[in-house]
Amino acid sequence: MTKVRPQSIVLAVLVAFQSAVAASAAFAGATLSVGKADANASPILPVNVADRLGFFKKHGLDVKIANFTGGSKLSQAMVAGSIDIGVGAGTEMAFVAKGAPIIAVCDDAPPIPFIGIAVPWDSPIHSVDELKGKKIGISSAGSLTDWLARELARVKGWGPDGVTRVAIGNGAAATIAAFRTHAVDADIAVTSNIFNWEEKKEGRLLIPVLQYVGNIAAGAIYATKHLIATDPDALRGFLAAWLETVDFITTHKAETVRIESEVTGYPESVMAKEYDVTKGMFSKDCKFDAQSIANLRRAFVDQKLVSSPPDMSKLYTEAFLPK
Repeated sequence: MTKVRPQSIVLAVLVAFQSAVAASAAFAGATLSVGKADANASPILPVNVADRLGFFKKHGLDVKIANFTGGSKLSQAMVAGSIDIGVGAGTEMAFVAKGAPIIAVCDDAPPIPFIGIAVPWDSPIHSVDELKGKKIGISSAGSLTDWLARELARVKGWGPDGVTRVAIGNGAAATIAAFRTHAVDADIAVTSNIFNWEEKKEGRLLIPVLQYVGNIAAGAIYATKHLIATDPDALRGFLAAWLETVDFITTHKAETVRIESEVTGYPESVMAKEYDVTKGMFSKDCKFDAQSIANLRRAFVDQKLVSSPPDMSKLYTEAFLPK
């Protein structure tokens, strides 16, 4: 039997240890903090699907996911440096226009089939025209839901005060509480919440916002300029994993519904209904479409989020998308 010298054993252990440390250091450098503007919105849930299926790991990323109650709070966290990548809506591009050190990097869902206007289950309101002069719940000022309430009043010709917007966050429990206390007459919410309320007879869908809104980059992904400067490859890996996940979602209903049900806590029957409504909304290339950009530009002016119409080309980039 060949004798193994102690020096050889020590050397082998040292090499193995150094390799492990190097690998650990390399992996630690690809850790990303990812924020979701809403826990249950369909354009955002691919983050959880990708995480559960290991697509981020495949691209060398360790992703830590945090939920927020609105795009403005997500943007604040990105500005503060606690979040590297944010998944929200195109309306957060207004924060970019106002100088936030972030930039949009993906238009993940140009249309908006996943948001509707809900009313309490026993509400006397049965048509959208009956919302004139009523209190409508939104997530926060300057958010996508804020603009959707304003846009409803504009399209209907009700004037700027045609509805009263009430910021109540976007948590399902907060909305139901507002329904029960009559703090709002209606709420602009993600359809997964609404479908779940319908099963419980707590709320019902009045109309989908698609009835009066065109493309508006309803789902958008943002990156901090710090991440772009320090680890652009991590951002590229994230977007590559995202697009792989979109391909998976559009061809694997059962698996997607199961994962999204586990994430949201909603029954698979609810998420199956949500899947059927939203599966066609995802962009296969993350590129920004002209209608979304035009509607966002107008939205920023309508909401007085900017002093003058911004140069939209400065608010987003497609430089990090897979070639």
